[in-house]
Amino acid sequence: MKPLVVLGATGSIGRQTLAVADHLGCEVVGIAARRGSEQLLEIARTRPEALVAVAAPTNSEREMFEAALGARVRFGPESLVEMASTSGTIVVNGVVGAVGLPVSVAALEAGNRLALANKESLVVGGPVVTAALERGGGELIPVDSEHSALHQCLVGEDLADVRRVVLTASGGPFRGMSVGQLAEVTVEQALEHPTWKMGPRITVDSATLMNKAFEVIEAHYLFGLGYDAIDVVVHPQSIIHALVEFVDGSLKAHLGDPDMRVPIQYALTGPGRAPGLADPFTLAGRNLTFEPPDLDAFPCLRVGYEAGRVGGSATTTLNAADEIAVHAFLDRKIGFSSIPIVVERTLETVGVSALTTVDDVMEVDRESRAVATGYLGSSC
Repeated sequence: MKPLVVLGATGSIGRQTLAVADHLGCEVVGIAARRGSEQLLEIARTRPEALVAVAAPTNSEREMFEAALGARVRFGPESLVEMASTSGTIVVNGVVGAVGLPVSVAALEAGNRLALANKESLVVGGPVVTAALERGGGELIPVDSEHSALHQCLVGEDLADVRRVVLTASGGPFRGMSVGQLAEVTVEQALEHPTWKMGPRITVDSATLMNKAFEVIEAHYLFGLGYDAIDVVVHPQSIIHALVEFVDGSLKAHLGDPDMRVPIQYALTGPGRAPGLADPFTLAGRNLTFEPPDLDAFPCLRVGYEAGRVGGSATTTLNAADEIAVHAFLDRKIGFSSIPIVVERTLETVGVSALTTVDDVMEVDRESRAVATGYLGSSC
């Protein structure tokens, strides 16, 4: 197996990737994180062969890392891009947010395999990422459990034979609540996801179903499917991660207990397989249920589909506005039900343009964040 570069090494995906790498005996040649934390330093000390990058260190963090690691540490966002460009590696992008886009582009342009856990790369800059894939000749392997499931279901299949794909959603902590009930939910309640342990923003996005909207857009770019061929169903048990329906009526589903180490390992070894860390799965005694998403109570999914169908920079604006609104909710500046209102108003205000470069994306991102911030007023 090729050596690994792990970006976002201190986050949930990064930590689990390092565990999988140890299990497989895979060499790690680069690790990176946004901040110069004690946790990153500890990881660096246990991997003395790896280069280290810190995207946004404080002055004290910079001094601490330089004293501890000397010449093998680099600083600034460009250090992550440089690390992702290391040819002959598998790059795991576990960076959070739109800042993961330049890293994804750099990895693909260098001809590397990109194990993509940063869904924002495709949401904010899908056309830029797919162009980099074509130019560099790299590989794009999804890490998200739903997209890894689809990827594995589609191995050996002709996309022309696919009638539709279905992404499953747990429904989050507020499944079944009415519009009125959702207006009263708290930050603490929104951060109690019933299935997955994730960062604050993605946990809130899961509660609003915006995360599922992002996954629909991600599936569009990963598999080249139209939005009418991508469905979502609520499946609270999170056992079936996704399924594919073919034109002859056959269906393939990918299932298993929620465990991100499984899709992470497949992104490193696929299409081959190796013994993994997950416990054996038992089907007997399972009660699997399914229901349609409530688009009245959770309009973010509808808004995401609409932005996806518009195309161009609309999904860049979607992500930026959502990030501003979610952070405002976490800071208790707006209510939970105001998140889709901020996003829709921003989408109505910011124009749509074609995206060719990372700079194009970042310009739209900046404008959208400014507009969304302006809507964080009393009307929300």
